[in-house]
Amino acid sequence: MSLVVMGVSGSGKTTVGSHLAAKLGWRFYDADDYHSPENKKKMAEGIPLNDEDRIPWLCALHAILKREESCRQAAVLACSALKKMYRHVLVSGASAVGSNQAGQPGETALKILFVHLDGPADVIAGRLKKREHFMPPELLKSQLDILEPPSAPENFITVSLEKSLPEIVLEIESTIFQGKAFLE
Repeated sequence: MSLVVMGVSGSGKTTVGSHLAAKLGWRFYDADDYHSPENKKKMAEGIPLNDEDRIPWLCALHAILKREESCRQAAVLACSALKKMYRHVLVSGASAVGSNQAGQPGETALKILFVHLDGPADVIAGRLKKREHFMPPELLKSQLDILEPPSAPENFITVSLEKSLPEIVLEIESTIFQGKAFLE
């Protein structure tokens, strides 16, 4: 099983994801580590990424999750996954690009639970101002503008980022272990 902790920059994806993975003994990946130098430069200059910038990055992340699944290794990925299409690429890979289908015939979609960290923009903006990162606080609005919160039939939960870290981790753990279908 893979779990993607998602949300806008500053929502706490890396903090929550790394703590959860450590607690569960799962592998942890931070999607920021896989951005191309061109994407990082663009963001550092205050230029929002577009779909063309993100698709190769998302396909690379899908490949990582697919590799972990094939090795029967559970993994947590911290990734913005702002649009439904981006989440579809994480689940189905390159075959999902430009398609509403779950991949090509015979291809199995990955089992991913998306955990959407959601909360007030002012709280997130305050967090962004306190950290050093290639993603400047000025780009928060562009992320909020394109955010498509997960909805049915996507496999997801939404967790308030205003809760404490232990509360957030416990809520996610409870969902994973009460929802046995995620682990099958």
